[in-house]
Amino acid sequence: MRCVNIKGTSMNVAQPARLTLAGALWPATGIAPALRWAVLMVFGTAILWLSAKVHVPFWPVPMTMQTFAVLVIGAAYGWRLGSATMLLYLAEGAVGLPVFSGTPERGIGLAYMAGPTGGYLLGFVAAAAVVGWLAERGWDRGLLRGFAAMTLGHAVIFLFGVTWLSTLMGFDGAWAAGVAPFYLATLLKTALATAFMPLAWRSVSARRPS
Repeated sequence: MRCVNIKGTSMNVAQPARLTLAGALWPATGIAPALRWAVLMVFGTAILWLSAKVHVPFWPVPMTMQTFAVLVIGAAYGWRLGSATMLLYLAEGAVGLPVFSGTPERGIGLAYMAGPTGGYLLGFVAAAAVVGWLAERGWDRGLLRGFAAMTLGHAVIFLFGVTWLSTLMGFDGAWAAGVAPFYLATLLKTALATAFMPLAWRSVSARRPS
């Protein structure tokens, strides 16, 4: 908030959201806003699809890069476009496209989404909104606040995931199966997402004419 004096009266005026990385790379000028959103959303869901299918050897379990993609998309797109992209991704999975990790081998469509990973999928939407909102206020441009934003995003995903998983196997089982094996992978992906956004911003700034 910033304070503005008008004829001796002090008023609090909300600061406008800052430019997102997507906005810097593709300004919303010269193209219909709906078309721009559609292109960015489809591109984002393609990245999510790919990130769900790439399994990286890791200890104690192989990891995908999907939560990294969720956090980066949220930060790069902002909270509205980021959460809308996650909703489109869930809609693609709901209609039967094999966009999730383990599909179609472990099921597909709404049946898969109602299974153990359903809470994490909903968490993607909330995490993208939270990280996107913070990024619109500049939290994605530095390491300290960037790490805080990405950590909070991962925490939101796990909150949704464990809450849903607890209804299926109890809290202790949910923690042991849905959180404990992913400590190191989560820390690594948080660090990667934290480093990625400032580097991307520097690249964009370097390309702008002085």
